[in-house]
Amino acid sequence: MNRHFYLVGAESTGKSTLTFQLAGYYHSPGIREYAREYLMHLGKPYTYHDLELIAGEQLRLIVENEHQPMVFFDTDLINIKVWFQEVYSKVPEWFLTEMESHGKGTYLICQPDIPWEPDPLRENPSRRDHLNELYEKELVLAGFPYFRVTGFGAERFENAVKIVEHVINDSQ
Repeated sequence: MNRHFYLVGAESTGKSTLTFQLAGYYHSPGIREYAREYLMHLGKPYTYHDLELIAGEQLRLIVENEHQPMVFFDTDLINIKVWFQEVYSKVPEWFLTEMESHGKGTYLICQPDIPWEPDPLRENPSRRDHLNELYEKELVLAGFPYFRVTGFGAERFENAVKIVEHVINDSQ
């Protein structure tokens, strides 16, 4: 059974924090968002080519962890697809093909109901609602199951645990 959980959502919606909280709670791997690591060391504005490299490495991390009985991913291919569309108005064909094969799991969309936290890598403080709408539309198009995560602090974590428990119980 696929117990792959992808945390998606706009910037500053708590994806990273929640990924590693859930991974710790369930004693399962939490897989980092490669884009942050890459961009922190880039030293210049990113390009389409950089985004392709980021997409390829995030895909590699997903494939590398597909065998895990339960795993939590800090971001996914849907987020990257929307990033390609919003910044460059095109998505590489290779990426679309891979997305169909390696995106299966349950998606937790972190809602932008928590305060924005500035970060030098973040670009869209006023577009979080719009971006979350795009992620949700892409999930519907792909046919992937998803749930919205809301709340602040401990409440957000508890709401995410309820979702994960629901998915686990429904699959038994």
